[in-house]
Amino acid sequence: MISVMVVDDNPVVLMGLVALLETADDVKVLATAGDGRQAIELARQLRPDLVLLDVRMPEVDGVRAARTLATITRVLMLSYNEDSESIRGSIQAGACGYLVHGSFSPDDLVVAIRDVVAGRANPLSAVAARVVVQSLQCASGASPAGDGGLGLSTREVEVMRLITQGRSNLEIADELVLSEKTVKNHVSRIYAKLGVRTRAAAIARWLGTSNS
Repeated sequence: MISVMVVDDNPVVLMGLVALLETADDVKVLATAGDGRQAIELARQLRPDLVLLDVRMPEVDGVRAARTLATITRVLMLSYNEDSESIRGSIQAGACGYLVHGSFSPDDLVVAIRDVVAGRANPLSAVAARVVVQSLQCASGASPAGDGGLGLSTREVEVMRLITQGRSNLEIADELVLSEKTVKNHVSRIYAKLGVRTRAAAIARWLGTSNS
């Protein structure tokens, strides 16, 4: 059973997340909090496996709270906030991933929780992936050439480069004049060749920041 604490200052969002998580057989909501300060206090007491953390909150915001929470347990940011400063700040603070409301399904969220707790992935919504990629490219001063010896076909390289730009499957389909189903098939083959299960992991592998 995965123990989770949900942190959000919007009571409607908070209740919705709790109700969603209660439908998963292997997830248990230990506690909820409405600000970062309370979240830190509860995390120290309860030691949940994961904290779902909003960004903009009173008292102590999510980015500041993540710095402490990440030393206690795993943190997955869950917010409507899409600004690059918050995304970069959250990841630098130790968050394992950053999901934007409206960009994932209920099932996606449960899978993300399982993957983070198991150490399998670092879930990132498209906008968050784009920010992370841009930061890595700025830091390295370069972007990958060819397929990096990863065994991708020319078309798969084109798809992978668009993935690193944060493009959705539909946007990639429009860009390359393909059907969305064809793009999904390419993405599945890319995952298989890179030995990954998520977009974030594929990006990390492509940029050479992961050995798996």
